[in-house]
Amino acid sequence: MYTVEVYKSDRRKKSGERFVIKTDHSTADRDAIETVYNTKYPAAKGYRYEIHKTMVVRRNLMSGNEYEERYDTPIYCSPSSETYWSM
Repeated sequence: MYTVEVYKSDRRKKSGERFVIKTDHSTADRDAIETVYNTKYPAAKGYRYEIHKTMVVRRNLMSGNEYEERYDTPIYCSPSSETYWSM
């Protein structure tokens, strides 16, 4: 499973680009996803995209057990961080 984040260059923003869309894909074929986004959001028109594995393996800080969580989970919501356990 992959997640794609698309950005477009925009000089009105301080960072120089703006967020367009985030989409989850259930397919395991990264090349097919890349082909679709190359045609739908071409770099020549100012688009940029990032492809991430949706689930990543982390280790629980207290128990030491491994678990899967979404790649974009905030650090304060993740049992793998000290911040989560100190609240």
